[in-house]
Amino acid sequence: MSAMTKRERVSAAIRGAEIDHPPAGFWGHDFLHEWSAADLAGTMLESAREFDYDFLKVNPRATYYAEAWGCAYHSAGDPNEGPVLDSYVLHDAADLDRIVAIDGTGGAFAEQLEALRLIGSGLAGQVPFVQTVFSPLSVVARLANGREPVVRWMTEEPERLHRALEAVTESLAQYAQASINAGADGIFFATTEWATPDACTPAQYAEFGRAYDLPVLEAVAGAPMNVLHVCRPNNMLLDLLDYPAGVVSWAPHAPGNASLAEVAGKTEKALMGGANERKTLLHGSPDDVRAEVAAAVAQTAGRRFLLAPGCSVPPQTPPESIRAAIAAVRGVSP
Repeated sequence: MSAMTKRERVSAAIRGAEIDHPPAGFWGHDFLHEWSAADLAGTMLESAREFDYDFLKVNPRATYYAEAWGCAYHSAGDPNEGPVLDSYVLHDAADLDRIVAIDGTGGAFAEQLEALRLIGSGLAGQVPFVQTVFSPLSVVARLANGREPVVRWMTEEPERLHRALEAVTESLAQYAQASINAGADGIFFATTEWATPDACTPAQYAEFGRAYDLPVLEAVAGAPMNVLHVCRPNNMLLDLLDYPAGVVSWAPHAPGNASLAEVAGKTEKALMGGANERKTLLHGSPDDVRAEVAAAVAQTAGRRFLLAPGCSVPPQTPPESIRAAIAAVRGVSP
């Protein structure tokens, strides 16, 4: 078939329509250039142009959600190190009472929305892009500087935890919709460390995770490119396939996780992944990368498939690995 535009290719892949080849997009942190809207937009646009992505997953500093409720961080000044914590707000269960709904378009959110407007302007409608939004449970854990106290509060202070999660959910739903209004084609909704039995039981995730995940995704249900990203090994992806998102993203190579072929057999959603960012992209040869891409395409027949890493690509990843992956998938004609 004739060549498609990037937007046509991504849309067709999500719908399961005929495509010229599977679309590809990669992302990682630029820890030195995530601290202002202009710098973040600049580094995202530079990456999209350098590697000629079919879609862009915006990769802001992961701390901005916590900053919105009062946590403070500073740059490590090292391209390989993320933000350094200065202070956090949830030291005990009583502090949960201070978490209230805030303006999803102000403060740290306003900075990110400006970055989205700049990115949208720079891409000029040619490349679809999505903004990263952490789950409410993920945000509360960052406010507590870890998941251990949150797991304890699930049992000891469930009412307080529910009230805090409700407040955060209200703000994130507003922010997610504002991200679409700022030009994003969808959100990349990340469960971070939570949707795995290594963190909490399935019943706990249903009560404190799913119940608050869904309203955020439902707030942007009309967007064309919402992605559910289920992090970590041994994850609960198969239990979350009914979430209202057209694309699911995870690390199929991680221990205990379902393969691309297994998930393809259980859902009509598009699948995003296939490149092992912790092993093959980081340490493998270009031939290793090409072989891995070929295996991913074989598992999906190249349909309803978007080539991507399983999670954020480490800063040390050789650019040649990303170029090899993109070139390999573009050599495929389903």
